Amino acid sequence: MPTSLFRKSLLGLTVAAAMSAAHAQTAEVEVLHWWTSGGEARAANVLKELMEAEGYGWEDFAVAGGGGETAMTVLKSRAMSGNPPSAAQIKGPEIQEWGELGLLGSLEEVAMAEGWDDLLPAVVSDVMKHDGEYVAVPVNVHRVNWLWANPEVLDEAGVEMPTTLDELFAAGEAIREAGYIPLAHGGQAWQDATVFESVLLATGGTEFYQQALVELDEEALGSEQMVEALETFKRLRELMDEDMSGRDWNIATSMVINGDAGMQLMGDWAKGEFTAAGLTAGEDYLCAAAPGTQEAFTFNIDSLAMFRVEGEEQEAQHALARLVLEPTFQETFNLAKGSIPARPDLDMSEFDQCAQQSLEDFQRTAEAGGLVPSMAHGMAVRADVQGAIFDVVTNYFNSRDMAAEEAARRMVNAAQAAL
Repeated sequence: MPTSLFRKSLLGLTVAAAMSAAHAQTAEVEVLHWWTSGGEARAANVLKELMEAEGYGWEDFAVAGGGGETAMTVLKSRAMSGNPPSAAQIKGPEIQEWGELGLLGSLEEVAMAEGWDDLLPAVVSDVMKHDGEYVAVPVNVHRVNWLWANPEVLDEAGVEMPTTLDELFAAGEAIREAGYIPLAHGGQAWQDATVFESVLLATGGTEFYQQALVELDEEALGSEQMVEALETFKRLRELMDEDMSGRDWNIATSMVINGDAGMQLMGDWAKGEFTAAGLTAGEDYLCAAAPGTQEAFTFNIDSLAMFRVEGEEQEAQHALARLVLEPTFQETFNLAKGSIPARPDLDMSEFDQCAQQSLEDFQRTAEAGGLVPSMAHGMAVRADVQGAIFDVVTNYFNSRDMAAEEAARRMVNAAQAAL
């Protein structure tokens, strides 16, 4: 459902209907999320255990699907029936959409008591607020533009970790000749978009990325730079296997873990799968910025937005928000998830070299202007605009005869229609 129609439908509901929803038991929170893979499920369970240790109930509402599209469909259905969960995994511009509908509850009481403004970088806290008040709490910061690799496969192929796109293609050919799949991938729209935005960042740089995928500048979307990015993106298909259609991202990661594939372009939630498999960063697997994007950091912030509730349920909800930003959860969750803490003041000595590099790069690129929000993961544009771009990117990627110029033209048209 387009966001405009969705908003009109929800505006017909009263806030009172959302607040009167019946919940299973007193002092319990129902949490909708899509942390369902091995590493993600372990990470989410940490918060459940912390809530239960403080005497609150946790009703888990996990909806499978790595990009969250299915979860958002379920959430919209629940909200339209006047029965949203206590908290939901919502992020980026979508937080503002829900806030404008008047369905989110204020967390200012918790934020003031815990000093969130002092704990969080502005780029993080700004996303969590609607009309100047916190309505969501960040659980982490993901870096999207990562390349993961199996060192044994690279050794067999006689190549090193590629640092440019040219090196990536050369390494891919050598890996194929050695008998392995060069680039593990899952043929799903959000995964295609994840790879595409890293390629665009590598070929066009952060300024062009900002113009095209954040500001939706029509000149940038239809430019020769966009055509070049699309053509390079399409070339990567040659490094993937023919069975990728519909494959989940964590299955593609397991191909790298098991030595069936050499590399994968995926956000750092993939590291949670390596960790769950008992592997050590720098030894059993390698990580590096996606080739050509060393001076940039594409961020994706997972967050829990809180719906308006009353009484003891609000007490439990506020406890949930407080626990999310406390050191115990931030450290334990992010160690399991593969991301870095939302608050940069924590001791990182227990984190592996990939996470330490991620935090260092986050802080460095924030200062240098290389920090950009991920379009593929809902941080840059509204969901309807994102969906329109997804359609163009995936259709082009899987088409045998669509020219890059045509794809760029369709991207301009999609952005115009969505806006």
